[in-house]
Amino acid sequence: MSDDLILVGRVAGAFGVKGEIRITTFTAEPLALVDYKALLREDGQPALTVLAGRAAKGGVVVRAKEIETREQAEAARGLRLYIPRAVLPEPDDEDEFYVADLIGMDVVSLEGDLLGKVRSVRDFGAGDLLEVAPVAGESWWLPFTRDAVPEVQMDAGRIVAVRPDEVE
Repeated sequence: MSDDLILVGRVAGAFGVKGEIRITTFTAEPLALVDYKALLREDGQPALTVLAGRAAKGGVVVRAKEIETREQAEAARGLRLYIPRAVLPEPDDEDEFYVADLIGMDVVSLEGDLLGKVRSVRDFGAGDLLEVAPVAGESWWLPFTRDAVPEVQMDAGRIVAVRPDEVE
């Protein structure tokens, strides 16, 4: 995957019989996906061109130029949709950032010791978790809360973390 692409959604399947598709969105505002219009595949190739859309439970329902039938919509199930990072506006203040920008950042203790790097950011339903790949050993999960991550230093490329007790 290109480093300058941001995952914004995944095709969840067909909606109705006229070729509309359900998309699970990974954006703060689900309808933002409709505004991006040109959605890309993981390799940067065109995936879908959104013609129209509306909010639906868990995301949006869209009509796309490339999908005309229910069968085509079902065949697209699972397709991951991306946009270039450059089309996103810059955050308004220093306490705002895109979760995708955390990937690859150093994770350090309150004392400044290197704990690892952020491998991925996931939400399994209870809030964002940072997967931390340590210098040695198995990766571990860090809740992305103020208690566990008191500081994100974007300019320094690091996250200050309180290591969970169960992680050695």
